[in-house]
Amino acid sequence: MVNMNKVQLGAQIALAKRDFFEYCHLKSPDFYKYDRKYLIEVADDLQAFSESDDDVLIFNMPPRHGKSRTAGNFVEWLLGNNPKLKIMTGSYNETLSTTFSKSVRNTIQELKADPNRAVYSDVFPGIRIKQGDGAMNLWALDGSYSNYLATSPTGTATGFGADYILIDDLIKNSLEANNANVLQGHWEWFTNTMLSRLETGGKIILIMTRWHSQDLAGKALEELPKLGYKVKHVNMKALQDDGTMLCEDVLSRKEYDRKTKTMGADIASANYQQEPIDIQGKLYSHFKTYQANNKPVFKRIASYTDTADEGSDYLASFIYGETFDDDAYILDVVYTKEGMEVTEPLLAKKLYDIEVNIAHIESNNGGRGYARSVERILKEKFKSNKTKFNWFFQGKNKKARILSNATWVMDHVYFPEGWRNKWPELYKVLTTYQKEGKNAHDDAPDALTGIAEKMGASVQIKTFKGGI
Repeated sequence: MVNMNKVQLGAQIALAKRDFFEYCHLKSPDFYKYDRKYLIEVADDLQAFSESDDDVLIFNMPPRHGKSRTAGNFVEWLLGNNPKLKIMTGSYNETLSTTFSKSVRNTIQELKADPNRAVYSDVFPGIRIKQGDGAMNLWALDGSYSNYLATSPTGTATGFGADYILIDDLIKNSLEANNANVLQGHWEWFTNTMLSRLETGGKIILIMTRWHSQDLAGKALEELPKLGYKVKHVNMKALQDDGTMLCEDVLSRKEYDRKTKTMGADIASANYQQEPIDIQGKLYSHFKTYQANNKPVFKRIASYTDTADEGSDYLASFIYGETFDDDAYILDVVYTKEGMEVTEPLLAKKLYDIEVNIAHIESNNGGRGYARSVERILKEKFKSNKTKFNWFFQGKNKKARILSNATWVMDHVYFPEGWRNKWPELYKVLTTYQKEGKNAHDDAPDALTGIAEKMGASVQIKTFKGGI
């Protein structure tokens, strides 16, 4: 903390105990300057959150703007005002979480050597680390059993209950941001481990750079309100909408332009503008829609089915009308992890109800047997032989097929208005599917691609004949 005269120091110490930004300023006046308005806003939001009935606070901020530093200060300030609090912090790995913990612990332990320089014990006298209980990632204050645990997705939280859970950036780089398994692992760690340790009335703070729409912040914004949590979101961009910087002193426009030129546009947008990387890198930028009561005339009704290869895969089947302009109008969908005993009669009924003329079914990995079963159910239960079944082996590279047919899909496939609510899982998969990186599921894009291939083939033949 800083040197100053005794009268001024006493006033600042009294103010720092009550006001979180003043505490930050007292510790580091060269960084927490009064003209850095965004830091005042961050500090005020954190303090207001601690005094409110909100359950979750999500801060999205660009790098090097003091996220982790402010989070550490906040833990110190909270414990100073209430030494009975139990706080758990989570970071990318054990090294980072331990570094965070040591910083807080060392601040509390700092000894006063200069009478003109404030230390933690000046602001919060009597707050000390319990003797013999000052491990780097698990420690207690005098008079308490345990106050602080630092952990990570690979660490442990066994036996620790928390009044505050504070999570600081979990994603290391764009490779992790594009890995659906990593993102899902973060969410499962948060819900299964961290949330289970939150005491009644406890609070959650997520401070991070946005990387992906399904990163921890994105999932929390989407899912926690559904579970009854009151969530507040603060989103700060390095480059403001009016062209000014969030803080020219911390990151100038010149430096911003220089840094972002060396990265991909998607990574720059995620790091500095809090725009998830998958919004920039998603394969399908849009989907066309139609009004259910305003369908065109169809030359035939078809379906395309990609059966589930493994237990974790989805069966994806689209039933669509083919127009004379060679567009595909999605009429119904089967998109589920249910077993064949459920999907075979379900698909057969849909084929019957919608009067499908031809059903294309990939024969890979048991697809031929699946097609025969659906055909049998259609004939035996519904007494129908109207649908012709076309099963075939798909030997082309799936990823290459999906990428090369994406433009056709966006130009020629129409979904019914409101399909987001009608088939939410399908909508989520299709609107977040990435050009690069590891996608959790590709069954739906694969089946859409199948429609493009079947209809695209007929378009090519017709064009060729027309040219003769």
